[in-house]
Amino acid sequence: MRRRVLAVDGHSMFYAQQKLGWFFDPRRLMELARQEGEVELGSAFWYAGLKDPNDQRPFRDALTSLGYTVRTRPLRELGVEGESRQYGRANLDVEVAIDLLTVAHRCEEVWLLSGSRDLDRLVEVLRAKGLTTIVFSTEGMVARELRNAADRFVDLASLLPQLAKVDNPTTGVVRRPSPSPAQA
Repeated sequence: MRRRVLAVDGHSMFYAQQKLGWFFDPRRLMELARQEGEVELGSAFWYAGLKDPNDQRPFRDALTSLGYTVRTRPLRELGVEGESRQYGRANLDVEVAIDLLTVAHRCEEVWLLSGSRDLDRLVEVLRAKGLTTIVFSTEGMVARELRNAADRFVDLASLLPQLAKVDNPTTGVVRRPSPSPAQA
Protein backbone atom coordinates (compact mmCIF):
# COMPACT_ATOMS: atom_id res chain seq x y z
CA MET A 1 0.00 0.00 0.00
CA ARG A 2 1.31 3.43 -0.98
CA ARG A 3 1.28 6.19 1.61
CA ARG A 4 0.48 9.72 0.60
CA VAL A 5 0.90 13.04 2.42
CA LEU A 6 -1.21 16.11 1.68
CA ALA A 7 -0.01 19.70 2.26
CA VAL A 8 -2.25 22.71 1.59
CA ASP A 9 -0.81 26.23 1.42
CA GLY A 10 -3.98 28.04 2.54
CA HIS A 11 -2.86 31.48 1.36
CA SER A 12 -1.89 30.33 -2.11
CA MET A 13 -5.03 28.22 -2.47
CA PHE A 14 -7.32 31.04 -1.35
CA TYR A 15 -6.17 33.17 -4.28
CA ALA A 16 -6.15 30.26 -6.74
CA GLN A 17 -9.74 29.46 -5.82
CA GLN A 18 -10.79 33.10 -6.19
CA LYS A 19 -9.31 33.04 -9.69
CA LEU A 20 -11.22 29.84 -10.48
CA GLY A 21 -14.51 31.29 -9.21
CA TRP A 22 -15.24 28.36 -6.89
CA PHE A 23 -13.92 27.06 -3.61
CA PHE A 24 -12.96 23.50 -2.82
CA ASP A 25 -14.27 21.61 0.15
CA PRO A 26 -11.46 20.44 2.48
CA ARG A 27 -13.51 17.30 3.27
CA ARG A 28 -13.81 16.43 -0.43
CA LEU A 29 -10.08 17.07 -0.90
CA MET A 30 -9.32 14.60 1.89
CA GLU A 31 -11.68 12.06 0.29
CA LEU A 32 -10.00 12.51 -3.09
CA ALA A 33 -6.57 11.99 -1.53
CA ARG A 34 -7.80 8.68 -0.06
CA GLN A 35 -9.82 7.61 -3.10
CA GLU A 36 -7.35 5.81 -5.30
CA GLY A 37 -6.98 2.10 -4.61
CA GLU A 38 -4.13 0.92 -2.42
CA VAL A 39 -3.45 4.40 -1.03
CA GLU A 40 -3.31 5.39 2.60
CA LEU A 41 -3.30 9.05 3.59
CA GLY A 42 -0.54 9.19 6.18
CA SER A 43 -0.66 12.91 7.04
CA ALA A 44 -2.60 15.99 5.99
CA PHE A 45 -1.40 19.52 6.74
CA TRP A 46 -3.09 22.89 6.27
CA TYR A 47 -1.09 26.12 6.57
CA ALA A 48 -2.78 29.45 7.32
CA GLY A 49 -1.77 32.99 8.16
CA LEU A 50 -3.84 34.73 10.84
CA LYS A 51 -4.63 38.39 11.51
CA ASP A 52 -5.13 37.54 15.19
CA PRO A 53 -5.24 34.34 17.29
CA ASN A 54 -9.05 33.98 16.85
CA ASP A 55 -9.00 34.57 13.09
CA GLN A 56 -10.69 31.72 11.19
CA ARG A 57 -11.20 29.77 14.44
CA PRO A 58 -14.33 27.84 13.30
CA PHE A 59 -12.67 26.96 9.99
CA ARG A 60 -9.47 25.83 11.71
CA ASP A 61 -11.46 23.75 14.19
CA ALA A 62 -13.36 22.12 11.31
CA LEU A 63 -10.07 21.32 9.54
CA THR A 64 -8.73 19.71 12.71
CA SER A 65 -11.87 17.61 13.12
CA LEU A 66 -11.46 16.40 9.51
CA GLY A 67 -7.96 15.16 10.32
CA TYR A 68 -5.76 18.01 9.12
CA THR A 69 -2.83 19.19 11.21
CA VAL A 70 -3.26 22.97 11.09
CA ARG A 71 -0.16 25.16 11.23
CA THR A 72 -0.55 28.90 11.64
CA ARG A 73 1.57 32.02 11.88
CA PRO A 74 0.56 35.62 12.35
CA LEU A 75 0.36 37.70 9.21
CA ARG A 76 3.10 40.29 9.04
CA GLU A 77 1.72 43.79 9.09
CA LEU A 78 2.96 45.88 6.20
CA GLY A 79 2.27 49.44 5.22
CA VAL A 80 3.33 53.01 5.80
CA GLU A 81 3.11 54.54 9.27
CA GLY A 82 -0.07 56.57 9.73
CA GLU A 83 -1.95 54.69 7.01
CA SER A 84 -4.53 52.00 7.63
CA ARG A 85 -3.19 48.52 8.29
CA GLN A 86 -2.23 46.31 5.40
CA TYR A 87 -1.43 42.67 5.93
CA GLY A 88 1.14 40.65 4.05
CA ARG A 89 1.93 36.98 3.97
CA ALA A 90 2.57 34.84 7.00
CA ASN A 91 5.17 32.89 5.00
CA LEU A 92 4.74 29.31 6.20
CA ASP A 93 7.17 27.84 3.64
CA VAL A 94 9.60 26.79 6.39
CA GLU A 95 6.80 24.93 8.20
CA VAL A 96 5.78 23.20 4.95
CA ALA A 97 9.39 22.13 4.35
CA ILE A 98 9.93 20.88 7.91
CA ASP A 99 6.68 18.90 7.96
CA LEU A 100 7.21 17.27 4.57
CA LEU A 101 10.85 16.42 5.26
CA THR A 102 9.84 15.00 8.65
CA VAL A 103 7.27 12.59 7.16
CA ALA A 104 9.17 11.85 3.93
CA HIS A 105 10.51 8.53 5.23
CA ARG A 106 6.92 7.33 5.88
CA CYS A 107 5.39 8.03 2.47
CA GLU A 108 5.88 7.53 -1.24
CA GLU A 109 3.83 10.42 -2.63
CA VAL A 110 3.29 14.09 -1.80
CA TRP A 111 0.31 16.15 -2.88
CA LEU A 112 1.28 19.81 -2.53
CA LEU A 113 -1.44 22.40 -3.07
CA SER A 114 0.54 25.58 -3.58
CA GLY A 115 1.84 27.91 -6.22
CA SER A 116 4.78 29.25 -4.25
CA ARG A 117 8.09 29.51 -6.06
CA ASP A 118 9.82 29.27 -2.69
CA LEU A 119 8.89 25.57 -2.47
CA ASP A 120 10.63 24.44 -5.66
CA ARG A 121 13.83 23.38 -3.89
CA LEU A 122 11.80 21.41 -1.33
CA VAL A 123 10.08 19.54 -4.15
CA GLU A 124 13.45 18.78 -5.76
CA VAL A 125 14.74 17.35 -2.45
CA LEU A 126 11.61 15.23 -1.95
CA ARG A 127 12.00 13.82 -5.46
CA ALA A 128 15.68 13.09 -4.78
CA LYS A 129 14.51 11.09 -1.75
CA GLY A 130 12.38 8.99 -4.13
CA LEU A 131 8.97 10.53 -3.44
CA THR A 132 6.53 11.24 -6.23
CA THR A 133 5.54 14.89 -6.00
CA ILE A 134 2.33 16.27 -7.45
CA VAL A 135 1.63 19.99 -7.37
CA PHE A 136 -1.96 21.20 -7.49
CA SER A 137 -2.75 24.80 -8.39
CA THR A 138 -4.19 26.63 -11.35
CA GLU A 139 -2.83 28.30 -14.45
CA GLY A 140 -1.45 31.75 -13.73
CA MET A 141 -1.21 31.05 -9.99
CA VAL A 142 1.67 28.58 -9.92
CA ALA A 143 5.32 29.47 -10.28
CA ARG A 144 7.00 27.92 -13.30
CA GLU A 145 9.89 26.77 -11.07
CA LEU A 146 7.55 24.86 -8.74
CA ARG A 147 5.65 23.31 -11.60
CA ASN A 148 8.88 22.20 -13.30
CA ALA A 149 10.30 20.74 -10.09
CA ALA A 150 7.31 18.41 -9.57
CA ASP A 151 6.75 15.02 -11.15
CA ARG A 152 3.26 16.12 -12.16
CA PHE A 153 1.08 19.22 -12.16
CA VAL A 154 -2.69 19.05 -11.73
CA ASP A 155 -4.79 22.08 -12.57
CA LEU A 156 -7.49 22.52 -9.92
CA ALA A 157 -9.85 23.65 -12.68
CA SER A 158 -10.00 20.03 -13.84
CA LEU A 159 -11.16 18.90 -10.39
CA LEU A 160 -14.27 21.07 -10.02
CA PRO A 161 -16.69 18.09 -9.97
CA GLN A 162 -14.63 16.26 -7.33
CA LEU A 163 -13.67 19.18 -5.08
CA ALA A 164 -16.15 22.05 -5.30
CA LYS A 165 -18.15 22.95 -2.23
CA VAL A 166 -21.76 22.01 -2.81
CA ASP A 167 -24.64 23.96 -1.33
CA ASN A 168 -26.93 20.95 -1.37
CA PRO A 169 -25.04 17.65 -0.97
CA THR A 170 -28.08 15.61 -2.09
CA THR A 171 -28.35 17.36 -5.46
CA GLY A 172 -24.69 18.26 -5.93
CA VAL A 173 -25.61 21.86 -6.78
CA VAL A 174 -22.71 24.30 -6.66
CA ARG A 175 -23.65 27.94 -6.25
CA ARG A 176 -21.53 30.24 -8.38
CA PRO A 177 -20.84 33.79 -7.27
CA SER A 178 -23.40 36.19 -8.73
CA PRO A 179 -21.95 38.48 -11.38
CA SER A 180 -21.52 42.09 -10.37
CA PRO A 181 -23.79 44.61 -12.16
CA ALA A 182 -20.80 45.62 -14.30
CA GLN A 183 -20.39 42.01 -15.47
CA ALA A 184 -24.09 41.33 -16.09
